[in-house]
Amino acid sequence: MADDSQTDPQTEDKGAIGSYTAVGDSFTEGVGDPGPDGMYVGWADRLAVLLADRREEHTFGYANLAVRGRLLDQIVAEQVPRAKELAPDLVSFCAGGNDILRPGSDPDAIAERFEAAVADLSGAVGTVLVCTGFDTRGVPVLRHLRGKIATYTAHVRSIADRYDCPVLDLWSLRSVQDRRAWSGDRLHLSPEGHTRVALRAAQVLGLGVPADPDQEWPPESHRAPSEVRRDNIQWAREYLVPWIGRRLRGESSGDDVTAKRPDLLPL
Repeated sequence: MADDSQTDPQTEDKGAIGSYTAVGDSFTEGVGDPGPDGMYVGWADRLAVLLADRREEHTFGYANLAVRGRLLDQIVAEQVPRAKELAPDLVSFCAGGNDILRPGSDPDAIAERFEAAVADLSGAVGTVLVCTGFDTRGVPVLRHLRGKIATYTAHVRSIADRYDCPVLDLWSLRSVQDRRAWSGDRLHLSPEGHTRVALRAAQVLGLGVPADPDQEWPPESHRAPSEVRRDNIQWAREYLVPWIGRRLRGESSGDDVTAKRPDLLPL
């Protein structure tokens, strides 16, 4: 995935971002992108490395407060105050996706609470990077929520305009429409999917990147309809049924999970 516009990562940028705090849910925690230490990596960690490459060694601080399963109000109550306390140069604020998945949820009401949090963060940190939703037209089960996600995404873009926030526009990132950008549960990105999101986030922030996040995927071998059906049945048994069960019991995958990087530590 070569890109002729890449810059030399060893060339220090004196005006480069010196600290970054990631706020959000499983998407920002990095679920679907396992690391060698048992923790997830994810797009935010990968973006932090790209940002750190613009600084002298050990002069870049990074915290990741995101926890899987968190709803917007939980993120605002648990993570936003800590992000304000850390007062980094950059905060990525991606939240509301789990709220949208809930039956009967109102994207307009969720957006109002999202905007209040953006206003709060904007007054305390350097820059707030916000994220839109993904286009779920090709995602089983979630495709029927596409209208709600599109409505919420339109709100996020409007909020970004009002508060002068850069936007990580996931809806328009074509490469993540490919099934290979998603992990086996079809709800979280794969390592390659997280990598492409990190590259797009870096582009949004004005960084030169070592690859094109929207580069086409290699050709894929044909899959017989019977194979697709078999995969769908296996997915439903392994992931969909337990996911629905947790919703019915009022449980979350993040009930016993804490932030993996609660302090601004050097990279």
